[in-house]
Amino acid sequence: MLHPGREANFLNLIETEHLGLREMQDSDAPFYLEMLSDPDFKSNIGDRGLITLEDALKHMKDRVYASYEAHGFGMYLVSLKSNDEAIGMAGLVKRDFLDYVDLGYAFLPRGRGRGFAAEAAAACVEMAAEHFGIVRLAAITDPDNLSSIRVLETLGFTMEGSVQYPEDGDSCSYFLLDVPARP
Repeated sequence: MLHPGREANFLNLIETEHLGLREMQDSDAPFYLEMLSDPDFKSNIGDRGLITLEDALKHMKDRVYASYEAHGFGMYLVSLKSNDEAIGMAGLVKRDFLDYVDLGYAFLPRGRGRGFAAEAAAACVEMAAEHFGIVRLAAITDPDNLSSIRVLETLGFTMEGSVQYPEDGDSCSYFLLDVPARP
């Protein structure tokens, strides 16, 4: 359930059966550095060149916080409800090179293989429709990232082809989902 207002950063914006999703804040810089330094993140999503906590905080301000301000949404920290352990991130991203808002997610090894990516991504799809009126979502992934492709297909996304990621020129598989209308 989406909590009203964005001012209460410590509250979960979305809660699922096992997870809480909330806006990131400065104190999350160690997690963010760990997430973006993960070898699988670097190979499947990209190396953002973050080395220090200061690098992570600057990247969070330039990308994550800027998205919250510009669009009202962005990438959210995903934690386990049982112990509040940060295990990944998921959310909505508006990319200049895509026609539609993009569903994104990434999980650390401690959060993989347990269905959490699909659970968090499904909650983001629901939030996109209910709170932002989004009727079509995009998603991009490395063509070799079979786990991510399975998550997208489970949610009903269909592959439409490929797009070139402008930051590094890599080709990504491009998926679309017509978001089901909510009663």
